Amino acid sequence: MQHLTIWDLILTPFYLLILTLIAKYQCNKRYPVGHALRPYFMNGLYVKFAGAILIALIYQYYYGGGGDTFNYFKHTKIINSALNDSFFTWLKVVTRQPIQGNPEVYAYASQMEWYGEPSTYIVPALGAVFGIFCGTNYMPIALLFAYFSFTGVWAMYRTFVNLYPKLHKELAISFLFIPSTFVWGSAMFKDTLCLFGLGWMVYTTFRIFVNRDFSVRNLLMLVFSFYMVSTVKIYILLAFLPALSLWLLLTYSYKIKTAGLRFIVTILFIGLAIGGFLFLTKRFAKEMNRYSLERVAETAAISRQWIHYSSGDDGSAYDLGEFSPTIGGMLSKFPQAVVVTLFRPFLWETKKIIVLLSALEALIFLFFTLKAIAKNKNKIFSRIIGDYNLTFFLVFSLIFAFAVGISTYIFGSLSRYKIPCLPFYAALLVILIYQDKEKIAKQGSYQLKRLKKEPALV
Repeated sequence: MQHLTIWDLILTPFYLLILTLIAKYQCNKRYPVGHALRPYFMNGLYVKFAGAILIALIYQYYYGGGGDTFNYFKHTKIINSALNDSFFTWLKVVTRQPIQGNPEVYAYASQMEWYGEPSTYIVPALGAVFGIFCGTNYMPIALLFAYFSFTGVWAMYRTFVNLYPKLHKELAISFLFIPSTFVWGSAMFKDTLCLFGLGWMVYTTFRIFVNRDFSVRNLLMLVFSFYMVSTVKIYILLAFLPALSLWLLLTYSYKIKTAGLRFIVTILFIGLAIGGFLFLTKRFAKEMNRYSLERVAETAAISRQWIHYSSGDDGSAYDLGEFSPTIGGMLSKFPQAVVVTLFRPFLWETKKIIVLLSALEALIFLFFTLKAIAKNKNKIFSRIIGDYNLTFFLVFSLIFAFAVGISTYIFGSLSRYKIPCLPFYAALLVILIYQDKEKIAKQGSYQLKRLKKEPALV
């Protein structure tokens, strides 16, 4: 099916120009000539635009117009067709009002299989809002998604580059220029929204808890980003919160001089982290469906069996081996799940060009992991534990890598699902490898540099 039309060809240069001019204005205002971050701002946005365009071309001409991104777009067109009825009908459809009591909504909702799924429907709904400004054409909408996502990715990068200013180049590669993140995290996907939400959640959390900047802007952005991530992919939040809780615990516990009180606070933080994790899991069990604690192990086993059966030997599926459909059985595959997320597919496992590109990226991650281990040798764990930011990076990366590795079983899908943890893992590696530039040991990990009070990007 042809989703890209002559209008995409006509409008794409126009929207690229408009968004570039807006971004250049922001760049000149916040990062004048000579600023260390200036070279990365526009280049980071350009690769996001390139990723959005590349995905459109791949899904249109390689996959023949199929795939998630064009399914979202079809829903977007249905939503915006409600404008032919009235603006208020469109507003009801875009906000997913119930069919009961809103008969005018039924004509549109009945055409959309995802109308009853909030986590999926949010993508075409946002696309419909963007579509108002571009005649509901795919490519301009995808470029707006890319720009929207870039603000979150840049906020996340800015957070950590202020903590490690000497590593601005290495961290730029980690957060802005990993191919998987700027390709799969730029088009009309859930993953694009997740990068936006995760980036702003990291930024505002650090602003509030490190800088004690309790501005209304930060608080509102934290709530909005929390809502975005919890709505789209709650399991990202469930991986992020334990890592964040540990970071806060390690960051502030050193200030308590009394050993007994410090122990009590530590136990309290751990208890709150575990309790909060369980509460959120139960609270969102209905929305999470297959990610609830009661079902996740069983679902992972079922997914493994089905994908192994349906994919056959086409070069896309992977297998972690047999395990019982229990939490314990699932945890027994923890090492394999982490390895498959961060370091596979291996080159000899590839039979498709797209999988080959993922394999090359995974090989680079493996190389730098070995380099970090070789450079730090037997001190690597003490250095990670001694720097609370590195502990945060590692814990989040491992939890998330395990979650997606144990439940995906298709390399193509895994290359998309794993992108939230890749910047954090890459940042961990570059800091371990290039830490001499920053002299982290001399500073002391607890002496966190307060973030500069820069205005928000959006």
